[in-house]
Formats: sequence, C-alpha cells, structure tokens
Amino acid sequence: MRKAVLNQINAVLNLRNVLQSQSGEGFVDTAIKILIAVVIGALILAGLYTLFGSTILPTLTQRIKEMFNYAG
Repeated sequence: MRKAVLNQINAVLNLRNVLQSQSGEGFVDTAIKILIAVVIGALILAGLYTLFGSTILPTLTQRIKEMFNYAG
C-alpha cells in the first residue's frame, strides 16, 4: 500500500514538473520547420527538374545520336 501511495506522489510531482517547465518545443516551431523543409525541397526539386529538362537531357540525346550515327 505504501509503495502505491509513493508511486502516485511521484507521478503527481513528475506531472507538476512537466507542466511547470518552460523548455521544450511547441507545435508552431515544429510546423514552421516542416514548412521550411518542404519549401526548400520543392525549390531543389524544381531546380533539378529544370536543369535536367533544359540542359542535361538534350545534350545527352545529341551525344547518343552522334555516338551511334543515328539519323532519325
């Protein structure tokens, strides 16, 4: 019985400490970090898509045609 009471007192004290603590990360901070990561990822993806679409793939196609003397 005494052990159960001590466990309940410890649980209440731990809860009180958690509720009083000023440290931690809020939902807004996490949402902003996720939003920044998504925006940066989208910019990188758009840049790579543009780079591959306009620079790398046409050059690659041209080199393959030249390599095999493909007249199509």
